[in-house]
Amino acid sequence: MTSSGTNPHRPPVESLSPAWELLLPAAAAPARGRGRALRSALREAVRSGRLAAGTRLPSSRELAADLGVSRGLVTEAYEQLTAESYLRSGRGAGTWVSEGVRAAERPVRDHAPRAPGARVDFRPGTPDLSLFPRGAWSAAQRTVFGRLPHGALGYPDPRGLPELREALAGLLARRRGVVADPERLVVCSGVAQATTLLGFVLRDEGVISVGVEDPGSPEHASLFAATGLGTVPLPLDGDGLALAPLKRSGVRAVVTTPAHQFPTGIGYSAQRRGELLAWARDVDGVIMEDDYDGDFRYDRAPVGALQGLDPERVVYTGSVSKSLAPGLRLGWLIAPAALTERIVARKRTMDLGNPVIDQAVLADFVVRGGYDRQLRRCQRAYRERRDVLVSALAEHFPGTEVSGIAAGLHIIARLPARYGPEDVFLDRAAAAGIALRPLRDCGTAGSDDGSVPLVLGYAHLAPGDIARGVAALAGAWRSCRAGPG
Repeated sequence: MTSSGTNPHRPPVESLSPAWELLLPAAAAPARGRGRALRSALREAVRSGRLAAGTRLPSSRELAADLGVSRGLVTEAYEQLTAESYLRSGRGAGTWVSEGVRAAERPVRDHAPRAPGARVDFRPGTPDLSLFPRGAWSAAQRTVFGRLPHGALGYPDPRGLPELREALAGLLARRRGVVADPERLVVCSGVAQATTLLGFVLRDEGVISVGVEDPGSPEHASLFAATGLGTVPLPLDGDGLALAPLKRSGVRAVVTTPAHQFPTGIGYSAQRRGELLAWARDVDGVIMEDDYDGDFRYDRAPVGALQGLDPERVVYTGSVSKSLAPGLRLGWLIAPAALTERIVARKRTMDLGNPVIDQAVLADFVVRGGYDRQLRRCQRAYRERRDVLVSALAEHFPGTEVSGIAAGLHIIARLPARYGPEDVFLDRAAAAGIALRPLRDCGTAGSDDGSVPLVLGYAHLAPGDIARGVAALAGAWRSCRAGPG
């Protein structure tokens, strides 16, 4: 035996049982870390199922000889893993893998929403992530790391860092016409968390259901369901949420997207906005305004937020998911005074606050003008892509009706009935590797006139990809028409 604990007469690898070959890298580790490496390798072999429950291990003398390490190293590893319940042993009975260890599932899976195998993905909801301002964001991070005091790395105010709440309040008042008191602004993990925060507070007040737009975002119903609330689908008309069905529903809380309704693309009329606020006052109710893409209007200045007309009846929510990246998980909620403290208390118990460094970076990015520059950059890019999509549809699917205002990151395209039936069209598109979202997925029934209504996202696609994708979609339809049926 050498001074390093290795055996110069170690048997060749092929003489070892396959179950023990996985320990060889640990045996070859540097002398000072060999024991730790051996314990780790044995532990992982049990967790992964390579050493199954009930397997009898070699004696410490035999395994030490096989691996070319000292017997004491193996004995120590056996004793440690027995203390941790990975192994069991008895006097004179040997050492065994414990039956109480459950093998870990492998491999680790990624459940991020994607369309695997799609050549072109026209589904809405995602911005162009290549536009994320990596350089400016990195510069903001360096600035923040250079000035952030040590004490700021403790648990934050659950409402959010004061500097970020002040920066966002100024931004939202200037760009969206929001009445933004920093003391009533809560930094959230996107609109999804803002929705669940409101849901929990409403449920505590005795609310049992919330009105949602139909068609509308499917996520609203699932998020409220997670808080114990039901949802009541409410129809739209040309001006926004239809008032008569809303009044008949009996709900006292409703979710709206008035700046650019999702998915129809309409903007609520001035009259309907006023009627909706009057309804909330009459029933002592509350409106949640999901301002998911209110900054992106291409034919005129964006219409201000509904919240600015009555901040005591409207819970305003928004995020950076469309302007920067959804993966940042940064958003905000501005609450009426009557709900603020209860929302903050719920936020505290939910997660103790959002990450401090991310908040500080966003605050610096907003204050130094980086956020405004990013919005201008995205607006130019998305306006061009919308124009390309509309032109491509006109070329390849003549007669297609594009509805809604010139805004946001998606359009509603109604292809004439000759391109149907809808199910056949969607099947052919999927077979051609083109991911689509039909309007019916957003809660509304299929079309009555035989048209094919689609919700087409374009922000995440380069102009050339949009043109090629629509051409490929037309080719898939033609192959369907030319086929045997």
